[in-house]
Amino acid sequence: MNAERIASPQPPLLSTFSEDQRAVALGRFEQLRPALEDNVPLARLARELHVPRRTLHRWVARYRRDGLSGLVRDDRSDRGQHRLRPGLREVIEGLALQRPPRSLASIQRHVAAIARQRGWAEPSYRQVHTLIRQLDPSLVTLAHEGTRAYSERFDRRAWRHASGRDGSGRRSPRYFDRAR
Repeated sequence: MNAERIASPQPPLLSTFSEDQRAVALGRFEQLRPALEDNVPLARLARELHVPRRTLHRWVARYRRDGLSGLVRDDRSDRGQHRLRPGLREVIEGLALQRPPRSLASIQRHVAAIARQRGWAEPSYRQVHTLIRQLDPSLVTLAHEGTRAYSERFDRRAWRHASGRDGSGRRSPRYFDRAR
């Protein structure tokens, strides 16, 4: 829950939220309307909507306390961050950059074994996949394929030389030397 929502006695105005947040709040209200206006039991509503009953209870309580603004989805303070032990991220990155390249499953199993050995929570396959996907592609190319492949793909001078262009769009003198 937002700290400002707890600290302030007045709920924030609905107009202070983005259009998407207001749409979510209105959608939740539409889902809750039968329970609020027609006294439909939340258990039945939960079954029909395929929403956990506890979630509906929470929405009703927030609606009664804060109105429509209480149904706006809270932003997570840890959004985009991984809950990994310090050092585990570096282990994952190091394994992902080893040569020859290891499979994602192999990396996940290795990291899980390290975490189990130290009594830590094991990272999920998805967490490992996300961390590996966030690695810089040029770094992965350099680690797995070497400097030549790196230069061919990421070095601007090598790209210009290979294309025969000098950077201004014209053919470079080197291009004509190769053509003869």
